Amino acid sequence: MTQPGRLPVPCPLGFWVWLGSQGAEEFGVSGFGSGDCLAADAGVLGCMGLTGSCVAEEERRVRANAREYNEKFQYASNCIKTSKYNIVTFLPVNLFEQFQEVANTYFLFLLILQLIPQISSLSWFTTIVPLVLVLTITAVKDATDDYFRHKSDNQVNNRQSQVLIGGVLRQEQWMNVRVGDIIKLENNQFVAADLLLLCSSEPHGLCYIETAELDGETNMKVRQAIPVTAELGDTSQLAGFDGEVICEPPNNKLDKFGGTLYWKENKYPLSNQNMLLRGCVLRNTEWCFGLVIFAGPDTKLMQNSGRTKFKRTSIDRLMNTLVLWIFGFLVCMGVILAIGNAIWEHEVGVCFQIYLPWDEGVHSAFFSGFLSFWSYIIILNTVVPISLYVSVEVIRLGHSYFINWDKKMYCAKRRTPAEARTTTLNEELGQVEYIFSDKTGTLTQNIMVFSKCSVNGHSYGDVQDMLGHKAELGERPEPVDFSFNPLADPRFQFWDPSLLEAVKLGDLHVHEFFRLLSLCHTVMSEEKSEGELLYKAQSPDEGALVTAARNFGFVFRSRTPKTITVHELGQAVTYQLLAILDFNNIRKRMSVIVRSPEGKIRLYCKGADTILLERLHPINQDLSSITTDHLNEYAGEGLRTLVLAYRDLEESYYRDWSERLHRAGSAPEGREDHLARLYDEVEHDMMLLGATAIEDKLQQGVPETIAILTLANIKIWVLTGDKQETAVNIGYSCKMLTDDMTEVFVVTGHTVLEVREELRKAREKMMDASRSVCNGFSYQEKLSSKLTSVLEAIAGEYALVINGHSLAHALEADMEVEFLETACACKAVICCRVTPLQKAQVVELVKKYKKAVTLAIGDGANDVSMIKTAHIGVGISGQEGIQAVLASDYSFSQFKFLQRLLLVHGRWSYLRMCKFLCYFFYKNFAFTMVHFWFGFFCGFSAQTVYDQYFITLYNIVYTSLPVLAMGVFDQDVPEQRSMEYPKLYEPGQLNLLFNKREFFICIAQGIYTSILMFFIPYGVFADATRDDGAQLADYQSFAVTVATSLVIVVSVQIGLDTGFWTAINHFFIWGSLAAYFAILFTMHSDGLFRMFPNQFRFVGNAQNALAQPTVWLTIALTTVVCIVPVVAFRFLKLDLKPELSDTVRYTQLVRKKQKAQHRCLRHAGRAGSRRSGYAFSHQEGFGELIMSGKNMRLSSLALSSFAPRPSSSWIETLRKKKGCEGSSAGSPSGADKTLKV
Repeated sequence: MTQPGRLPVPCPLGFWVWLGSQGAEEFGVSGFGSGDCLAADAGVLGCMGLTGSCVAEEERRVRANAREYNEKFQYASNCIKTSKYNIVTFLPVNLFEQFQEVANTYFLFLLILQLIPQISSLSWFTTIVPLVLVLTITAVKDATDDYFRHKSDNQVNNRQSQVLIGGVLRQEQWMNVRVGDIIKLENNQFVAADLLLLCSSEPHGLCYIETAELDGETNMKVRQAIPVTAELGDTSQLAGFDGEVICEPPNNKLDKFGGTLYWKENKYPLSNQNMLLRGCVLRNTEWCFGLVIFAGPDTKLMQNSGRTKFKRTSIDRLMNTLVLWIFGFLVCMGVILAIGNAIWEHEVGVCFQIYLPWDEGVHSAFFSGFLSFWSYIIILNTVVPISLYVSVEVIRLGHSYFINWDKKMYCAKRRTPAEARTTTLNEELGQVEYIFSDKTGTLTQNIMVFSKCSVNGHSYGDVQDMLGHKAELGERPEPVDFSFNPLADPRFQFWDPSLLEAVKLGDLHVHEFFRLLSLCHTVMSEEKSEGELLYKAQSPDEGALVTAARNFGFVFRSRTPKTITVHELGQAVTYQLLAILDFNNIRKRMSVIVRSPEGKIRLYCKGADTILLERLHPINQDLSSITTDHLNEYAGEGLRTLVLAYRDLEESYYRDWSERLHRAGSAPEGREDHLARLYDEVEHDMMLLGATAIEDKLQQGVPETIAILTLANIKIWVLTGDKQETAVNIGYSCKMLTDDMTEVFVVTGHTVLEVREELRKAREKMMDASRSVCNGFSYQEKLSSKLTSVLEAIAGEYALVINGHSLAHALEADMEVEFLETACACKAVICCRVTPLQKAQVVELVKKYKKAVTLAIGDGANDVSMIKTAHIGVGISGQEGIQAVLASDYSFSQFKFLQRLLLVHGRWSYLRMCKFLCYFFYKNFAFTMVHFWFGFFCGFSAQTVYDQYFITLYNIVYTSLPVLAMGVFDQDVPEQRSMEYPKLYEPGQLNLLFNKREFFICIAQGIYTSILMFFIPYGVFADATRDDGAQLADYQSFAVTVATSLVIVVSVQIGLDTGFWTAINHFFIWGSLAAYFAILFTMHSDGLFRMFPNQFRFVGNAQNALAQPTVWLTIALTTVVCIVPVVAFRFLKLDLKPELSDTVRYTQLVRKKQKAQHRCLRHAGRAGSRRSGYAFSHQEGFGELIMSGKNMRLSSLALSSFAPRPSSSWIETLRKKKGCEGSSAGSPSGADKTLKV
């Protein structure tokens, strides 16, 4: 039976959990339901894959303070379970998981075969020792990881929360919080579940939250309780609250919520404005109470976290394929030799039955061939030795430590090193083709700085040196001194002293400019002590503008619902606030209407240049042209611009307009349209004051990093929850977008048809432009097999900008390919206003169709989904918590380190792993195929050429350390050259260094070596004699000669393959050779024979064989014949067709004594920008909130009743420099400029 309101459906997805140890960790989980800790939600367990079906809710019913009622629905609790094992289940479950690997199962199968005496010619320890070693190492690693998961689980589940139970607040563990509980949150606490806000310490049930963990935005947002619950201020009233909420089922839509509260026979609609979502932080609110609606994996944050996927590299997948091919090849060799054995036994062996009888149980040549097949499978299995997998893990571990130890990726400011949180993906860092990046906190610091401004046709902010040239950043003089202003913000810096001089000298245009900035905003001010102002800005842009006005002498001090108090140059002035014309994304502007103490009514407006310049009075034409030039200059530097204007209103006109505004605000229908028309009416014929330019500070080195990565043929897509204007502005700042681009396509359609049409037009424009460029020329380009469309070979540079609502349509099944083809044809792609789940969908789309390696990088919980989805996830340990870091594969503190991670560590890891695999397959085919050739000369009897100790030690001792040293330390060019020549990165993207072709070349070389290794000694030994004339051709001497030749040849070969020699390489290569001879002579010594006469029978054989000149000549001949063709081929290739890395190495040798010349990417502005630099991260609704007074504290309201407190009389002294003649005809405050309306 299903519960009421629940419907069983197939499970759509599964969840995993990611946690950590800091304050924000508790909501970074998308995990199992109550599972082991409490009664489990069947629906959650179904999604976990623990039951056969998943229960999907049609609606959710929650009754406050009624646990028994809510528990019958089996809702998920806050209990977190991320661990996989316990003490009892660890061994069986872990072994079961490990034997899911084909290689482990294969070697277990070989071990079983070796335990059968009739078919085994090798001892069982040759397989069981390395197998147990691999299983043990993996088990210890898994146990360690699970221990930390247990530790994190316990830390999070045992966190304390204040839960209202029986009318009393009790400290409860987080895992004991249930749906329907009422919990209390205090200031700066994280929201533990999705709550319905009931009441708070603020008037009208308001509270302020920071949603950086959800959408990456650090500006505060306001939430409000519904009026009927906002009055429940104490625990006794809340204990009696028994309202029931019927709402939507759990979903991943962060910006939407629909439900109804039923209480006291009334119903009240609920929206997202009434919800506090898990992952938010309570700010500037002493306390609040909330009703738990969704908990654990049902919360919206968890629903957006996506599914954790086991990540494997492309080399891993290729190796699995190659292992299957090799196994097929092994079977074929076994069949050939088995057939040979059957024929030989039938034709020849039958004649020797008297003294070479068949083994017991063998009664026919066919059955002998069958047993011989399995014997050869055992003997020849070393073509894929288990040591391969051990060596791969050791090499990857070494590469991970190199990343962790890299001092050039260490951030001293935050004391944060780079960290490789996984050891399985290092070589894939050298194959990345697409990077998906968050914006806020990843590319930017989310810090807004007032950088430049234009006032009355004069541009301020550029600093000039002694010669009159613009000074570079490092050449700037000291910043402007604001010490004369006691209310100045000491953190504010400005570099152009002429603007402050204009203020001091009484330039009325400049005064009016800063007066506008101090009045036209929705900032709240708190003064905790005399002169210590704290601004609470709804957006960082507003905070930067108001702070700039503050430092230049126009200090916003306080506000009430009807007044704004500003200290203008030391004098307190209170303006009557008549109206706030609020900002929204359509208007792209905001205005305030104020009455000055003199009774003058003035409208101040700030907004986008594309909007405001069209609304100016015609007399502003000349000034508008100059200001537009300044705006273009600012936009060219990647600054966020706003235009400032004002308009004087007559009293009669304002009264009439105000009455119409009041009627429109009370209209039952069409309220928004009526208000928009009235706003538009009054915001016309304005006078231009100037423009502001704010720098959204990029992280250090972002433009240079993006430029270098682009040269490495890596495409960068920005996926952000921010607004389109802001994202585009940052795109220009970090040089992803440039004015030199052929065109930037903007897709903003709201319907499927609109989006499809916009994408179609974009593709047509690109194709038309490409045809026009190629017309008249023999244009031919070799397209990669990866290209899905000819669009990717177009001429010109394009960019695509798409909004979240348009992206939702573009990602539908019937349009996703069109969107992908259009996007991949562009040099840069920016997706704005996207949800966390949409980020993951975009990454999944590229993975699905492009078959390219993807990397996602972000710093917030809203980035976790795409970090988990991409092949490689990188977390930035920034200002938005550590959720991205906890879900990532690699982490560091600054975006610029991505360049080094990919171009140095990634490229080297890929190069080393490819060289390791090529050499490993070569040496093992050279080693193993000797047995195959020997089979034709030993009656296919499954006799080995080498003794079993050599077979066991070959991959463990004799050849393991040199290849490990090459795999860990090798490099083709130094790190400086890797950064200097980004094109060196392309072989990894094209998978040129290890692929099926390279694999066949390696095994062909190995087979060639094995042929020479066997037949040269065989031919020599056929007629060779010892010094005393005795026959040299005994079996053991032949085995010693072949084994010695093999060890020497593969050692010389790895010397040729090694591109970067270290002391470790020398020690391992020559040390392995010395170890071989030491072990060889020891095993043939008289001492071992006396201790183990049955194991070491060939006393003195090695010493006698290697004392013969003929043997050494044979070894030398074999080595030369094996190595010379390789040397000749590489010499010709280097001379006739050198690779880029060869050219770089040659250049390095030629210029060895010269200083390396580093390229410098100059920060050059773009002249003549035709785009708008407008960007303003503000939200609608704060104006109405301020005018209503609902967000005003009593202390704030009381400020207006106090007498003005002039901070000092410094302005009188300053004005002595210039008299009142500063009031010119162009004064913006002149009465003659009042516009008659």
